[in-house]
Amino acid sequence: MASSPKNDSDQSPCFQNSSLQSSSFRNPSFQNAPFRSTVLSVPQLTRDDVELLKRETLYQGFFRLEGLALRHRLFEGGWSEPMRREVHSRFDAVGVLLYDPARDSLVLIEQFRAGAVDDPVTPWKLEFVAGLVEEGESLEDVARREAWEEAGCKVAALTKLHTYYPSPGACNEQVTLFCGLVDTQGIGGIHGLDEEHEDIRVHIVPFANAWELLEQGRLDNAMCLIGLHWLNSQRASLRAASPRALAKNETTQSETMQSETSEE
Repeated sequence: MASSPKNDSDQSPCFQNSSLQSSSFRNPSFQNAPFRSTVLSVPQLTRDDVELLKRETLYQGFFRLEGLALRHRLFEGGWSEPMRREVHSRFDAVGVLLYDPARDSLVLIEQFRAGAVDDPVTPWKLEFVAGLVEEGESLEDVARREAWEEAGCKVAALTKLHTYYPSPGACNEQVTLFCGLVDTQGIGGIHGLDEEHEDIRVHIVPFANAWELLEQGRLDNAMCLIGLHWLNSQRASLRAASPRALAKNETTQSETMQSETSEE
């Protein structure tokens, strides 16, 4: 994990220079496009419909807490009364769903989370690798860096899934989620940076088991919810486009045919 101001400079789709590129799992056409209402029949309110009266820093630590005095236009017309809001100002982040299509397995990491310290089950959470965006760093570079630092994985190909606000009611953070294709052979152990007090355990989990963890509530964060539902719809395309998965399937079929022949 690293810190920096927000960086929007590189939001491009991936799988560049990759034999795994396939239209069956490219980004939807609406990704990164200006909002144009096709279902809503009312005009869209914009940033110009907010009047920021005052902004002040209430607390500055690793993150910042800001106090805002503002008013905004109302749906029924006119303006709201001036109001005060507190906003948790965070750096933008990148998360990566690390997936091995040949083994149909995911890389999940487990680590202590201070925000879950009062969780009735455990404050150690199962997650995707993720980290904050450093100044001048592309989102893809962050994805590859975090995959290596937190899980010891080298990513072969990346595709962008979505950029979203985890909690826009009180936080300005945006998270960009990728899927990164990896080879999980030999992956595991304890990872993380000592200087950032990271103590991360790596798990290789078959997709079926990961889906079961999701249904049981063990994967209880937005990144895993979004990523696993996306993967559930794209697994067949990803596996079909993977030379290793294809070779493994052909080997398995060949072994099955040989076994059936010997039994006869």
